[in-house]
Amino acid sequence: MRFLANENFPRDAVEALRQQGHYVVWIRTDAPGIADPEVLNHAQTDDRILLTFDKDFGELAFRSQLPATSGIILFWIKAPSGAVVAQKVATAIASRNDWAGDFSMRTF
Repeated sequence: MRFLANENFPRDAVEALRQQGHYVVWIRTDAPGIADPEVLNHAQTDDRILLTFDKDFGELAFRSQLPATSGIILFWIKAPSGAVVAQKVATAIASRNDWAGDFSMRTF
């Protein structure tokens, strides 16, 4: 799958998804500091599913009525390390293949 990892997404999780064969672009390295609407626009333009820990994307997608055609996965994870976050994210992503066009929240 094609993903856009938000700037707040940990490197371990980005790498874990890449190792699973997913094509992941990471805002932290490709466009650091851009505003949330630009991140969402980037995901839609490149037909990527946005991965984030930022709850503001729920508001952007719903209250501001910005389209989220590519999909957004909002993670709430309390984990002691990036490696644990990576494992939980990789497991969640592998649990289904129909993330596109969906707004989903995953809490661990």
